[in-house]
Amino acid sequence: MDGQAADKIISATERVRKFAAVALIALSVFLFVEALAALKGYRYIGSGVTATNSITVSGEGEVFAVPDTATFSVTVQEEAKQVADAQDVATKKSNDIVAYLKKEGIEEKDIKTTDYSVYPQYDYIQVACSGGYCPGGRQELRGFQVSQTLTVKVRDTKKAGDLLSGVGGLGASSVSGLSFTIDDEDALKAEARDKAIAQAKEKAEALADSLGVEVVRVVGFYENEGGYPAPYAYGMGGAERMDASATKASPELPAGENKITSNVNITYEIR
Repeated sequence: MDGQAADKIISATERVRKFAAVALIALSVFLFVEALAALKGYRYIGSGVTATNSITVSGEGEVFAVPDTATFSVTVQEEAKQVADAQDVATKKSNDIVAYLKKEGIEEKDIKTTDYSVYPQYDYIQVACSGGYCPGGRQELRGFQVSQTLTVKVRDTKKAGDLLSGVGGLGASSVSGLSFTIDDEDALKAEARDKAIAQAKEKAEALADSLGVEVVRVVGFYENEGGYPAPYAYGMGGAERMDASATKASPELPAGENKITSNVNITYEIR
C-alpha cells in the first residue's frame, strides 16, 4: 500500500471519529435537556404523568379576629314635581352628610357614591264605572324621585354608632348594610389555609397507613374560602325605615369576632 492510500484511510478514520464524537455530544445534550425538563416537572403540582393511584382528602382551618373596619350605606331620597327641584334638595342633604362625615374624621377616599338614580313617580287613577262597565284606570305622572346612596367605610369601629345617628339627623332616608370586617385579611387567610392543609395532610397520612400504602406527592389542590360576616339590617326603608329626625341616642353596635375559614381538597398520589 503506498503512502497516498494510507493517508486516505487515516483521513476517513478521523472523519468517522469526529462524526461519532459530535453525535455523542448531541445525544448527551438531548438527554440532559430531557432529564432537566423531567426534574422541573416535579416542581409543579399536578404536572407530568397523571397519577393512576390517588386519594383525595379535605381539610378545614379557622381563624378568629376582631374586626377593625365598619361599613354602611346611607341613602337620600327626595321627590318633587320637577327633576331639578328633587335634585336640589337631595344634593343639599347629601352634601351635608358628606361634610359631617369628613368633620368626624372620615377620609374622602372612604366615602363613595354607589348609586344615583332618577325615576318618574306615577299615581294610578281609577276611572269611575258607569252602567256596570268599568273602563279601568290610568297612570298619571306625580313627579320624580331622586335617590343617592353613599357607602361609608369607618376605620374606627367604636365611632360607627355615633355616625349612624349623625347621618340620620341630617335627613337620610335610610341607613343599611352595616357590616364589620377586617381591612387586611391576607395574613389571616394564609393562617387559616395552613391549618386546613395541615389537617388534610394528617388525614392523608392516617388513611395511607390504614390502606397500607405510601403517600408520594401532591397532584391536585383546591381551596374554598369562606366565613364572611352578614351585614346588619339597620333602617332598610319601607315599614322598617329609620325615623332619622327622631333618632337621638347612638346605638350600641358590638363588633364581636369574625371567623375566617379555609376549606381545601388535596389529592395525593399513592403507591
